[in-house]
Amino acid sequence: MPVKNSELKGFYRKSTEERIETLRDYCHLNDEEISILKNNGSLNRETGEKLVENYISNMEIPMGIATNFSINGRDYLIPMAIEEPSVIAACSNGARIARMAGGFRAYASSSIMYGQIQLTNLDDIGKAKTEILMERENILRIANEASRTLSKLGKGAREITFHNVKYDEHVLIIHLEIDTGDAMGANIINSMVERVSPFLEAITGGTVVLKILSNLSPLRIVRAYATFRKDAIGGPEVVERFIHAARLAEEDIFRAATHNKGIMNGIDAVLLAIMNDWRQAEANAHAYAAIKGSYGSLTHYELDNNGDIIGSIEIPVSVGTVGGTSASIPKAKICQKILDIKDARELEEVLACVGLAQNFAAMRALSDEGIQKGHMALHSKNLAMAVGATGDNIEKVAEMLVKSGSINMTNARVILDKLMKGE
Repeated sequence: MPVKNSELKGFYRKSTEERIETLRDYCHLNDEEISILKNNGSLNRETGEKLVENYISNMEIPMGIATNFSINGRDYLIPMAIEEPSVIAACSNGARIARMAGGFRAYASSSIMYGQIQLTNLDDIGKAKTEILMERENILRIANEASRTLSKLGKGAREITFHNVKYDEHVLIIHLEIDTGDAMGANIINSMVERVSPFLEAITGGTVVLKILSNLSPLRIVRAYATFRKDAIGGPEVVERFIHAARLAEEDIFRAATHNKGIMNGIDAVLLAIMNDWRQAEANAHAYAAIKGSYGSLTHYELDNNGDIIGSIEIPVSVGTVGGTSASIPKAKICQKILDIKDARELEEVLACVGLAQNFAAMRALSDEGIQKGHMALHSKNLAMAVGATGDNIEKVAEMLVKSGSINMTNARVILDKLMKGE
């Protein structure tokens, strides 16, 4: 058998049809698999070809609706796109329990992002800072020339700050604080820092290396909280275990990583449904979790005088309701309509509450029956389908898996075989 060569020269020049045929030969895909690749769903091929390179098809991800959310006195239905069982159910349940005590309260601080410029080969850092500050107005003016739209809205570059680094005493990091309004702002931030870089070199004598946005947005923070009544959680004993688990996440990095992953399970699923950048959200959240020098929990839980749990979250969220690719994707536009939010700040508040609901629900399960009971019961349907069950047999195999207490693919295959044989 000849050795495969993944160079595939000229692959990017091929049409979508030609790329699929190349994959047929290279990967030994059969007619059924090729037919699946050619099924583009609601996103047409022409749009897909414009969005990504070497396009071949669209990837479907299950999408559902999280219910019960009341945020700042307003009800929301939350579209979530995710392949993992139990996430949407858990999120809805967390929101249901929060709703009993009035729902969530949330506040998004601002829409300010950092554009970062790495200025090197400086003879004197202090002198460079002075020269930059003396030209502050000109620097901001030059930056804002990159976006007339933001300037007309009273947004854009607002301030200049500095960030020192330890690796080289001749390097200065300049932070351009930019109010991006209802945009996430990546493209405009990058345009602004590129536009001002030659001027910074001219007035300081230094050399600009990197000029790009930072995905950490400590000035774009959402704070939210909710009360979760002890009786709805499972009583005082479960509450006590819940608080112990919460304290561990605040102090132990191994637990904090999993704890914060649960928060992002919810947030990422919403971002994927509306086609916002979930990768940026991940980087932002996890960097902020370590901003004080050690990685810790993004949520905090404590008891009120009644013994109920007050849960809160403090998380950077930088998303957009204008720009980006979401307007090109039909289902993303429908999800935005379902959410029915008016601006980026409202969306950020919703996302923080989703993260808190998701985290609370996971913590409650961990503190009571354990995470596997509910998760694996839902996962059993996936296993049934994975071994080839169809129609009514999916529910039958899933139910028998749960009753057996052995929820795995091997057992699912055995159960399906027996059903097919009429045993």
